[in-house]
Amino acid sequence: MSEKISVMISEADVDKRIAEVAKQISEDFAGEELHLITILKGGVFFSCELAKRITLPVSLDFMSVSSYGDATKSSGVVKIVKDLDEPIKGKNVLVVEDIVDSGRTLTYLLEYLKARNPKSLTLCTMLDKPSRRVKPVDVKYTAFEIEDKFVVGYGLDYAQKYRNLPYIGCVELDG
Repeated sequence: MSEKISVMISEADVDKRIAEVAKQISEDFAGEELHLITILKGGVFFSCELAKRITLPVSLDFMSVSSYGDATKSSGVVKIVKDLDEPIKGKNVLVVEDIVDSGRTLTYLLEYLKARNPKSLTLCTMLDKPSRRVKPVDVKYTAFEIEDKFVVGYGLDYAQKYRNLPYIGCVELDG
């Protein structure tokens, strides 16, 4: 099986929108510190670019949560592969994700983190596919809402490939 990738959102458009989202986050949390929890691996590219543009004191931590494997659709089974290194109690936490799809993973993860008593818990995603939602998720900050297509680039992968593309691409599978 081979893949054909076409540009869905250009690098320039991604960069521009990240700056806009960072500005809104900075305004909303003015005078506060912000603790970013990046969801690995896909969220790293977005989170780094976002953090560079947020004008508040920012700390970082990482989690790895799996629900896909090498498939193009969520399995519905959520597994925490890497947990946080630091406590989040009393912190303004911004969970940074690459894409919100069915909502299963994020629903589970947000409940998991809420039990740790952060001051606030907010979700930011680069991409949102609301048409695929199975569980309701409160996404406060969304860079782009997209239709139900399988996408790669800017951290998103297909079987661990294409994360390094500087744009959001749409995958078409041949065979």
